[in-house]
Amino acid sequence: MISKFLSKLKSILFKSEVISETPLMKEKKAAKSAKTKTKTKTKTKSKAVTSKKNIETLTTLPGVGAKSAKALYEAGFKTTKAVIDADEKDLLAVSGVGINLIKKLKKLK
Repeated sequence: MISKFLSKLKSILFKSEVISETPLMKEKKAAKSAKTKTKTKTKTKSKAVTSKKNIETLTTLPGVGAKSAKALYEAGFKTTKAVIDADEKDLLAVSGVGINLIKKLKKLK
């Protein structure tokens, strides 16, 4: 008799914890996840576009090609002003940047 009571009690307790999803709730969750995916893709695309534009801008500096522009961008030099104002030691630490490029950049100051 006690075991029946306990089993009924367990079934009541565990049923109350499980919330059944209605079709409307499922629809809302699906819509919310679709919005989240769209926002993430948009942010990723905008970052990629911004980095491409910044790299293209760096190629306008004399002596800076596509490879060295990408290396400068990845090293933290996001703008042409940042490259021009940087110390020689910091620029030499970037792969693809040599003494000749630094001499050309000094002329711009």
